[in-house]
Amino acid sequence: MSHSEPTVSSWSKHDSSWMLSLFGTAVGAGILFLPINIGVGGFWSLVIMALLAGPMTFLAHRGLSRFVLSSSKPDADFTDVVEEHFGVSSGRLISLLYFLSIFPILLIYGVGLTNTVDSFIVNQLGMASPPRIVLSGILVFGMIAIMMAGEKVMLRVFEVIVYPLAAILAGLSLYLIPNWQMPDLMTLPEWGSFSITLWLAVPVTVFAFSHAAAISSFANAQRRHYGGDAGQKSDQILKRTSVMLISFVLFFVFSCVLSLSPAQLLEAKAQNVSVLSYLANVHNSPFIVALGPLIAFIAISSSFLGHFMGARESLNGMLQKQTSLAPSKLDKLGIVFMFFAIWFAAVMNPSILGMMEALSGPVIAMILFIMPMLAVYKVDALKAHRGKFSTIFILVMGLLAVSAIVFNLI
Repeated sequence: MSHSEPTVSSWSKHDSSWMLSLFGTAVGAGILFLPINIGVGGFWSLVIMALLAGPMTFLAHRGLSRFVLSSSKPDADFTDVVEEHFGVSSGRLISLLYFLSIFPILLIYGVGLTNTVDSFIVNQLGMASPPRIVLSGILVFGMIAIMMAGEKVMLRVFEVIVYPLAAILAGLSLYLIPNWQMPDLMTLPEWGSFSITLWLAVPVTVFAFSHAAAISSFANAQRRHYGGDAGQKSDQILKRTSVMLISFVLFFVFSCVLSLSPAQLLEAKAQNVSVLSYLANVHNSPFIVALGPLIAFIAISSSFLGHFMGARESLNGMLQKQTSLAPSKLDKLGIVFMFFAIWFAAVMNPSILGMMEALSGPVIAMILFIMPMLAVYKVDALKAHRGKFSTIFILVMGLLAVSAIVFNLI
């Protein structure tokens, strides 16, 4: 396909592949805790967050993609763009923070992947637990090998794993409908506690739908493919990704929340189990028991690939600024470092994962929501978006998310 052929108005296989890979990056293991984390606040907070989730997801990722594409260099990655717009020292600090917001999530996924497969081997297959060092090594190596095989293979793998993920989510949501209990819509929550519940639900919603890790690679792929039309095309793909995410994920969240009582949701939160584990225990359903590990495995795998893409790109960008080694050599060194770090975390199985999530949380919110909106007021290439409602909305949501995370930590 020649580069003059793709047009902005038509929708191609290339666009579908990227839509699926962004969807896969966003739907990580967190989706299995999302119904509990959002549902605990009651039905009305769920409704309000559901209405906000769509605009938040689309506008924030569109802002980050526009930020990456605002560079004067045709092949600039995230690290190049922040240096160009914010100066060398600030740029390097932001690049480091960006890497540190993605990398801990990869470590979490390394642990999660190993635990999910190990649990499946022991509980579903009835076999002995394999040596952790071997199992985790094989899993992490397999994931990284997919990324090493190049963009085409990676997009193909996303297609293979994301369709079943979407189908299972939809199937499960439908399966739960007979168990729905309609909430008491007449009882309105008390405003003081309700506003705090809503405020604390903002970061949960931000991360549940975040595919920020893949946006820089995504924007550059559109620039290579569509040239000057990359901005328009990126907006179109991001819009469809957001619609797909919101429809599948929110249907799943509503279906889970409506089939559990508020007391059960609180109990699930206290037990710190995923919504599927809890539903399987409550409904005594072999169907849900079997699907739980499968969804967790597919969701973690797809999200791992998207986050690895972002971590690899940002690590390469930082290393290239510090050393004079050839980019291909740096890429190999970076991948070896990440393989051993993720493998080590997976073998050690640490319980500090919540802390890591809490630390990468505020940074993701700053990089996804706040920084691109500040750039709108700083960078001439983005000045068309100044004072727009979408810019102010995302800035406010970003500040709410960061403040809620800080409040939670204190």
